[in-house]
Amino acid sequence: MRILAVDPGEKRLGIAISDPTGTLASPLTVLKHVARPIDAATIDGLAHEHEAGLIVVGQALDDDNQPTPQSRRAERLAEAIRSQSELPVVLWDESDSTQIARQARIQMGVSRRKRAGHLDDLAAAIILQSYLDAHPPLKF
Repeated sequence: MRILAVDPGEKRLGIAISDPTGTLASPLTVLKHVARPIDAATIDGLAHEHEAGLIVVGQALDDDNQPTPQSRRAERLAEAIRSQSELPVVLWDESDSTQIARQARIQMGVSRRKRAGHLDDLAAAIILQSYLDAHPPLKF
């Protein structure tokens, strides 16, 4: 089953998708934040277009695993998606995903000038890979 992940931000939403086996995450796209209901409808549309069976929304928690203002925004986005989609929506800890994405680009040898752009889709892939690693597919 494919899984779609969202890295919610104030200006942009990073989107990632898993492979059909649900084991490998890849960046998909970056959406410009418009309004929560419109963002939710777009995310649901992408999930259906890519035949996802689950949507994971990244949620930032503080060092004590407590909600932050950003995590409350993620919760509201998840609720908006749930209200427009029949797919299950889960929240998943996204702590440090952007920093990990930035470090990955450095390790890949991407020049400083090219690294200056957004990392939202790569951060979404990191969130999704973390979720996939914690929830390996069932083997029959």
